[in-house]
Amino acid sequence: MQNISASRHSRIVIVGAGFSGLGMAIRLKQSGQDDFIILERAGEIGGTWYENTYPGCACDVPSHLYSFSFALNPDWSRLFSSQPEIWAYMRRCAEQYDILPHIRWKTPLQAAAWDQTDQMWHITSPDGPLTAQFLILGQGPLSEPSLPAIPGLMDFQGTLFHSAQWNHQHDLSGEKVAVIGTGASAIQFVPQIQPKVSRLLLFQRTAPWIFPRLDKSIPQWQKTLFRRLPLAQRLMRGFIYLQREYRAIGLVYKPDKLKIGENLALKFLRHRISDPKLRQKLTPNYSLGCKRILLSDDFYPALNQPNVEVITERIAEVRPHSVLTTTGQEYPVDTIICATGFHTTDTPLARLLKGREGKLLSETWHGDNAQAYLGTTVAGYPNMFLLIGPNTGLGHTSMIYMIESQVNYIVKALATLQRQNIQTLEVQAIAQDHYNRQIQTRLQTTVWQSGCKSWYINSQGRNTTIWPGFTFNFRRQMRRFDPAVYTLRSKTPDRQPVSTPS
Repeated sequence: MQNISASRHSRIVIVGAGFSGLGMAIRLKQSGQDDFIILERAGEIGGTWYENTYPGCACDVPSHLYSFSFALNPDWSRLFSSQPEIWAYMRRCAEQYDILPHIRWKTPLQAAAWDQTDQMWHITSPDGPLTAQFLILGQGPLSEPSLPAIPGLMDFQGTLFHSAQWNHQHDLSGEKVAVIGTGASAIQFVPQIQPKVSRLLLFQRTAPWIFPRLDKSIPQWQKTLFRRLPLAQRLMRGFIYLQREYRAIGLVYKPDKLKIGENLALKFLRHRISDPKLRQKLTPNYSLGCKRILLSDDFYPALNQPNVEVITERIAEVRPHSVLTTTGQEYPVDTIICATGFHTTDTPLARLLKGREGKLLSETWHGDNAQAYLGTTVAGYPNMFLLIGPNTGLGHTSMIYMIESQVNYIVKALATLQRQNIQTLEVQAIAQDHYNRQIQTRLQTTVWQSGCKSWYINSQGRNTTIWPGFTFNFRRQMRRFDPAVYTLRSKTPDRQPVSTPS
């Protein structure tokens, strides 16, 4: 696949061709805007659904909801889709809406700086310099794998890789394998590799709350019905949406209601794990929902197998051919797989962006203290939009719903600017600060602030990740673009502000 011919200027540059960037590009096309390119560091569409190819990789949101509302797929094979099927869906969407010609493959964003003189973003990439009037960041929070800070890890002489960078050339058959982490990725690939390895050592820091996945294949008659009667699929999608949205009541508004869910999860654990010692190791010691809730039908059965050991002692160091715990126990291993998540609160992309005052976004955010207005615009960074920005993450339903809400807001903003002959917009700091104070106040009474350590929380104990409410409330806030909270500059030669901070 070849890059499209280099262009010195594009009205809009989108970073990333995952669900966020793809959705943004499609909506631009639908609104009649064609002057945009997508910078994609990989050689294919898909983002995290292209990068993550570990065995068993699948979505934990039902397929009918985890898709674009404008591109329903009647042919999902299962209730919860696997990575190959989700990627194929995204590829079809890119083809159907003619997005592929806009993508520059294997072209990561290397730097971007706002130039106050020409009111443009100056972008550096392997294809050379580029300018853009608008910069839209569609690189999601689950895009930069995070390796644990364990002494000696990088000096391990066996095979080492992160679950998001799975080494398919390496055969695990008959090996002693250490898996570090028991999050969403580990509970999917552990059952897949357990039958192959001679010994599987699962190093667990905290036990996750797990519910049965209840996955099943979708019968052919249902696919036919959805294909012939799209309204039936929309009704199914709506039912799943409401069912998932109901879970926000416990997570956000009435955490005491989560006890019911905890009892169900513990019952599931008792039924699947008969060994009391192992069951104790796998019993969470924090409130349901404080960390990501996981779904699996085969994780607990895999842990029951004689070649698996769950180790809860902390790792002291990694030696050339072994793992040593703080109790002094040494475990010989051939391969280490790190299922240790991503850089979510300290995204490396922020270190590449300079705003109006020449300040890096990582400096503005003091490393991992990310803030934005509506999770979408940042004071000091004109004509820049974020997709899945700060405090837009979810713990109960589909992120695509949030993405579409943001994408529609951005399209309305661009239409307003074009209609009013505006060159630049920048959210006012006072509006951004007020919005974030509201968000943090609402978060204080949610389950995510109940005391556990999670990837939702930054180094200062602040939740910069999760949206504290129903998703339809977020969409209602994004329903209209309000120019009053922005500083706008017209396209006149002197570019005087047409609205200023109050």
